[in-house]
Amino acid sequence: MASDGTRFIFTAGRTPAETFAVVGFTLKQSLSSLFRLDITVACNDPAIGFKQVLDEMATLTIWQGETLQRRVRGIVTFCEQGDTGKHQTLYTMAVHPEFWRSSQRQNCRSFQNYDIAYIFAKLLKEMDIRTHDTLFRRPHPEREFCVQFMETDYEFISRLAAEEGLFFFEEEYLKENAQKLTFADDSSVLRSLGSLPYNPNAASESSTYCINTFRRSAQILPAQVTTQDYTFTAPGWPAQYNEYGRKLAYQRPEYEIFDYPGRFKDEQHGADFAKYQVEGWRNNVDFASGTSNSPQLQPGRRFALTDHPREDLNDVWQVVSCMLTGSQPQALIGSSGQGTTLNCEFRVIPAIQTWRPQPLPKPLIDGPQIAIVTGPAGEEIYCDEHGRVTVKFAWDRYNKANEESSCWVRVSQAWAGTGFGNIAIPRVGQEVIVDFLNGDPDQP
Repeated sequence: MASDGTRFIFTAGRTPAETFAVVGFTLKQSLSSLFRLDITVACNDPAIGFKQVLDEMATLTIWQGETLQRRVRGIVTFCEQGDTGKHQTLYTMAVHPEFWRSSQRQNCRSFQNYDIAYIFAKLLKEMDIRTHDTLFRRPHPEREFCVQFMETDYEFISRLAAEEGLFFFEEEYLKENAQKLTFADDSSVLRSLGSLPYNPNAASESSTYCINTFRRSAQILPAQVTTQDYTFTAPGWPAQYNEYGRKLAYQRPEYEIFDYPGRFKDEQHGADFAKYQVEGWRNNVDFASGTSNSPQLQPGRRFALTDHPREDLNDVWQVVSCMLTGSQPQALIGSSGQGTTLNCEFRVIPAIQTWRPQPLPKPLIDGPQIAIVTGPAGEEIYCDEHGRVTVKFAWDRYNKANEESSCWVRVSQAWAGTGFGNIAIPRVGQEVIVDFLNGDPDQP
């Protein structure tokens, strides 16, 4: 195959490097989601075993002449043997990032007094994903009690990331031959692709990368978020935070999202959660979409648009989603089709704006649960100054039955109030029925 133009190379699993010839592919990517590469390849072997490729690493590389332009790595999650012709057999595969493995694991567990960087690192390590980055520019305080309840690891991580205003993407490092899952909370950490000129007349196989079409859009979305909560340790604390979005000139400011309970117990989380929510709800209030022949456009990158006739569009943009489509019909022996083509459809937002995911639903516990009161070895009664106890839940497979098995849990009494009440502390080892505030697993 000629090496002076655009070409695609694909390797998968335990097969030799020259096993597959790329016929065509579609790569879909967006911030805070798992990419999917659907690829069709031709092979001289009509009997490639599924065990040779499934759950194995695969790599798609895109070349311009002898220069590597793009590398996408992941694991093969689907394989189908297609038609067998006179010379070749077609195979279709789906490739996802290694992070996809987290969607195949559902669990119940709790984390106490850890921040999200620690929680993410622990979960990713369990899936043998060690190459990840946390590029934080804002504080992300520890969480007193953080529960994963009947969620996949992917759902749990995605939900926490959305709560904390984080977006994630696969960062490619061509020179270092590396690809890293990256979590970030500010657009300033994104790497730049440099400038791309606007050229509506360029062909898809052109070696000069440019923007072929560019359409600007805006829409009406909620203008503000108010979040509120309550904590018994500070009953007089207002615990209400409000945040307005940016660019409200063409919409009503009274479009409000009220969130209760806000699931925060301190000022830092309260103020941050309101900010992250409004920016999540408005993450595509002002955007542009278009097409390009560049394979380098990908979520997590910025570029400067130049030479557009509308001057205010010649600005710096960040990519939030894209679909890269490639065709290489000459990979089929005897094909008389056209040459290699490559096209990228993308969506971008102004680079000065930090894209954040919309809030994701949190699982609710729909009724009381059984637990055993815990405490230090040899203690009969173990409580804090508020009469709260620690417990071990029946679903907890990780924590030991001791004073660190849960956060402090309030105990309901027969009568309570200023100047009134009685108190009965359940003993260590006794069975108790535990309810949850607003069904929140983090608040037993």
